[in-house]
Amino acid sequence: MDAKPSAILRPPPLIRTTDELYKACKALSRNGHVAVDTEFMRESTYWPVLCLIQAAGGGTEALIDPLADSIDLAPFYELLADPKITKVFHASRQDLEIFYHKAGGLIPAPLFDTQVAAMAVGLGDSIAYDNLVQAVLKRRLDKGPRFTDWSRRPLSEAQTVYALADVTHLRDLYPELRRKLEDAGRLDWLGEEMRVLTAPQTYNLTPEDAWKRLKIRKNSPKWLAALKAAAAWRELEAQERDTPRSRVMKDDALYEVINIAPQSAEALAGLRAVPKGFERSRSAQRLIEMMRQAMQDPKAFAPVVETPPPPPNGTGPTTELLKVLLKLVAEEKGVAPRLIATVPELEKIAADDDADVPALKGWRRETFGEPALRLKRGELALKMHNGRVVAVDLKD
Repeated sequence: MDAKPSAILRPPPLIRTTDELYKACKALSRNGHVAVDTEFMRESTYWPVLCLIQAAGGGTEALIDPLADSIDLAPFYELLADPKITKVFHASRQDLEIFYHKAGGLIPAPLFDTQVAAMAVGLGDSIAYDNLVQAVLKRRLDKGPRFTDWSRRPLSEAQTVYALADVTHLRDLYPELRRKLEDAGRLDWLGEEMRVLTAPQTYNLTPEDAWKRLKIRKNSPKWLAALKAAAAWRELEAQERDTPRSRVMKDDALYEVINIAPQSAEALAGLRAVPKGFERSRSAQRLIEMMRQAMQDPKAFAPVVETPPPPPNGTGPTTELLKVLLKLVAEEKGVAPRLIATVPELEKIAADDDADVPALKGWRRETFGEPALRLKRGELALKMHNGRVVAVDLKD
């Protein structure tokens, strides 16, 4: 059946004062769940510029203007922190990162992410919001205003209609997806995934860890120490200037810096990728100083890079069998394979029955891990039956 166009709601006026926000949050707090979304921009900044907050719960809808001069978002942050209200997001990570940094470490909880829930009930791997609305609610969304400038005021009616639809449909998705999870006995599956999304370490942007965003091209202590120092320098500069990392220094230039580990202005000046005169800047002096500190004891300064050993000889075919089993189990359970296990996890299971991987813990072990181990022990077999792969219990 074709999806129906969603009804166009008349959006409420933007909330631009703290008093208006307090009243709206009080109304929203009367509901067991509140759908939340944001519109933000970060093309020219390091920190996202929060331009609009949308919320819907029960019969209350709110469009909140965080750019208004006379608004304090504290009432909304209190709503997000209320443990009696489930906060519903779709693909929540970027939204949660914004609130974490703007509200002093706040992470909305309890949390329900409809994208993760959709994976658990077989509606797709990382399904887009509009596709999920169409699949579950049979409604079509207008995606036109998605990439407009949300920082300009006044917002157009098309923008506010689009923004409001993001949370009104999300509000309706929640009970449907929750019911599907409960019917399938998978509500606890979602809980495990939400623990990752609500962990503070997920959103800590520590400069010392910025090297993890870059590719490891060499494994010598000196190169790794230079990598850590250069990446930390760029992250600090980007945060302090509130500018994208690439505007501080592009990756290609950063790798040039890492390769020579410059500890003087003269060494920096010799790099083709560095702008002329950069070596005399305050930013360059910070880079040189951080590099000098790293080179005092590269082995101690270098990050610990865990390089997984190559899989033992003979485990390749076992991994391939586990891939087939994973696909089979995922299809039978109606769940996205990636939610159950990844290929690196399968490789570890192929090599070690006691591998420390999520696929051998909790609901994943019950669903896939135990059958995988039984397959390895020869207690389970895969065979073709009527043109399909099926699992056969050899103990029967």
